[in-house]
Amino acid sequence: MRTVAVVGASLAGLSAARSLRKQGYGGRLVLIGGEPHRPYDRPPLSKEYLAGGMGEADLSLEADGEDLGAEWLLGVRATGLDRGDRSVRLADGRAVRADGIVIATGAAARTLPGSDGLAGVHTLRTLDDARALRADLARGGRLVVIGGGFIGAEVASTAYRLGLDVTVVEVAPTPLAGPLGETMGGIVSSLHADHGVRLLCGTGVERLSGAGGRVDAVLLADGRRLPADTVVVGVGARPCVEWLEGSGIVLENGVRCGVDGRTSLAGVVAVGDCASWYDPASGAHRRVEHWTGAQERPTAAVATLLSGGTAAPAAPRPPYFWSDQYGVRIQFVGHVAGSDSVTVEEGATDDRSFLAVYRSAGHPVAVLGMDQPRLFTRWRKQLATARS
Repeated sequence: MRTVAVVGASLAGLSAARSLRKQGYGGRLVLIGGEPHRPYDRPPLSKEYLAGGMGEADLSLEADGEDLGAEWLLGVRATGLDRGDRSVRLADGRAVRADGIVIATGAAARTLPGSDGLAGVHTLRTLDDARALRADLARGGRLVVIGGGFIGAEVASTAYRLGLDVTVVEVAPTPLAGPLGETMGGIVSSLHADHGVRLLCGTGVERLSGAGGRVDAVLLADGRRLPADTVVVGVGARPCVEWLEGSGIVLENGVRCGVDGRTSLAGVVAVGDCASWYDPASGAHRRVEHWTGAQERPTAAVATLLSGGTAAPAAPRPPYFWSDQYGVRIQFVGHVAGSDSVTVEEGATDDRSFLAVYRSAGHPVAVLGMDQPRLFTRWRKQLATARS
């Protein structure tokens, strides 16, 4: 291959570029990023950076002096992929022709209809999002977080530390029931109540109200009105794959991929939050929106790309993520789907320090830890070994 284009310049794209060089690719390497920023770390955006304890320079994902010998095209979005001449079309009218393409365009935060143009309403996905939200949280007052998932919970925890009056609204009866199951989702989300943060479950948001162009309240579907100086919308993310429509690449909740990242188009692989990889353990395609997946999976995808698809795929590691809330480290590995039981193996849920194992027909399929890092690490290794 003479030219490889990596479309997406965040963690997954940077990891793919590193893997290309590490696996011996010495040709032209072009990284295309929709944001104007060099690759930066996203997890601190809802925690250390948002709280003011970390500067922007600390977010950099590139090592000092690191040089991949790449061309960086930043601040310009990809708008299309022409499979005829194998070129990536850009929003500024340019096109990058490439022999191999890595799709790593990530995901974008979902928004609430009717919230556009209303000051004080935020999503949190990018550095620019975090800058704006940090400035608003510095005003203090009342914060309403819409969505009780991990991003929403982390923002609520950070705002609590900053002294704001915080309310979390979750449409589901139990927050985090999707990734953790109802029982453990309820236990983890009880951290809000432990710290005096209001958690309202089982009701949706009717609309936002504003005065003078700025939000002043969240109106719930059950008729309640929550006064708000700032609102954060954390209702999930959508894969950024609309630019691939008409390219011939199969799109199904992201870019549909094999177990090694290959797409339906030869010479094109996909990684990161936009990629729906086949998971042989469950027999289904899954998008894994976690830091470790964006760091680890590009190695296999690049091997597939450089070998023309002949490289034997390694057994994928179980998906892993972590969250820090109210001073508690929450770690999870595996999939809840398909489990038929969950038991606490160590510690006590009331102490918010325990390790729980999910099983299917007696076999471990997932592990959850709250402030049990050493024991969790051992179980994570055991689960990876059993899976392989």
